[in-house]
Amino acid sequence: MDSSTKRKASGDGAGNDDKRNKTKRQWQVPRKNNHGAVGSKVIQPGDSGIWATCNKGREAKCVGELRDLFTEYAELLYGDALAGDADGDDAEGEPADIESEIQAEVAGIRKPSTVQLFTPVRLDVQCVVFFRTAAPVEPVSFVKRICEDAMINAARKRTRCVKRLSPMTLMGRATTEGLEKVAEEVLAPHFRQDPFQPRKFAIRPTLRNHNILSRDSIIKQIAPLVGKGHEVDLKNYDLLIIVEVYQNICGVSVVDDSFERLKRFNLAEIFDPTPKQDARKVDDSNDDISVSKESGKSPSETTAAVEPTPSSMELS
Repeated sequence: MDSSTKRKASGDGAGNDDKRNKTKRQWQVPRKNNHGAVGSKVIQPGDSGIWATCNKGREAKCVGELRDLFTEYAELLYGDALAGDADGDDAEGEPADIESEIQAEVAGIRKPSTVQLFTPVRLDVQCVVFFRTAAPVEPVSFVKRICEDAMINAARKRTRCVKRLSPMTLMGRATTEGLEKVAEEVLAPHFRQDPFQPRKFAIRPTLRNHNILSRDSIIKQIAPLVGKGHEVDLKNYDLLIIVEVYQNICGVSVVDDSFERLKRFNLAEIFDPTPKQDARKVDDSNDDISVSKESGKSPSETTAAVEPTPSSMELS
């Protein structure tokens, strides 16, 4: 009887262990500083950030490379500002008593020691990753600086899987109303300056896993928001309006005419350029700046010349 009781107890214990193990697996969360880990939060309206494309199956490696690269440049560009914030926190007065000292110590443990400037966001699409950015990072100038340094000195290569970087000044819902709201806010500082300065512009939309808005409708919606007095120029633009749509989220940013010189922010092309003959074919097939100008018409009357080329959906 004793032996049967022991066998029964042993069986029950194993079952309990299985339940506990399953519970632990269900509630396990990613470690905060897990190198190469991808955050589980989704992109929200109001976010700013940086899209990046990479080789298929190398998304985790791409996240790790970009985390290191972005951290390096954040220290270079914003080190003084971040150090100033840290000094401001340390400059607070000494605790008056033991209880206050304990509370201050607990608050210090709970409060992150550094600002989380870059947060990777989990995506359910291959070859694409996204980093949410926080102030003082400005995505467009930040990415431009990385690409300029890469052009000047190829020995600074820090990445092997990363291809194109696409900075997004502001994100919103991928609807007609959401796109208009984001575009109004992003375009205003560039096209509504005081005193007025006329600009030549072009629009480059990219859509992934989205079937509500079309490239044609995006161009027709964005062009009037630029305002009167500006001129469409597909080849010699002063400013390029980049629109990225992914599932139910859209993003808008404005870059200057260095975009083409910097290989459209494609780090892989900067470090290892495609031969000119092949590059010409790639540029022709990927020429998705699709606003065309009709003489005598204002930007509000601009039409879209959209060619049904599958290359506009390419991720690299």
